[in-house]
Amino acid sequence: MMVGKHACENNKMFCMNLSAPFLCDLYRGPMMDAFKYVDIIFGNETEAAKFSEVQKLGVTDVKEIALKVAALEKENTKRERVVVFTQGADNVILAKDGKISEFPAIKLPEEKLIDTNGAGDAFTGGFMAQLIQGKTIEACIKCGIWAATEIIQRSGCSFSQDVRYTNE
Repeated sequence: MMVGKHACENNKMFCMNLSAPFLCDLYRGPMMDAFKYVDIIFGNETEAAKFSEVQKLGVTDVKEIALKVAALEKENTKRERVVVFTQGADNVILAKDGKISEFPAIKLPEEKLIDTNGAGDAFTGGFMAQLIQGKTIEACIKCGIWAATEIIQRSGCSFSQDVRYTNE
């Protein structure tokens, strides 16, 4: 929470993952203490559903959850909270400025799908790589989708040395 508070006081971006569903329940208090400082929140559809249940948001649809999460109390009012929920092979959901946008996942033939472990981390890494370069949220999501798609085509969570992202 100290990192979030420091980020808020210095107008720095603070990002957080919802983490495994059981953590939303087990650490609901500390999570919500930190949550008021979060500028960008990441999660998948299962984590979003558990968060909604634990925090009693009263909705089950992932798009509705994203909008409710985006509207939760926030300390730094200089920027709106951005919510990004992945859904495996289904569209990535973005809640921003009170609106929902969807970004299609890249469809792979089943034989190319090797290992989904680390896909969410790869997505977040790709997203953040673009964010620190000052790219738009939409460009960040596209890179996140690309990174996750690359990772699920190999065993383990590592890229080969010759993999490069191009934002075409």
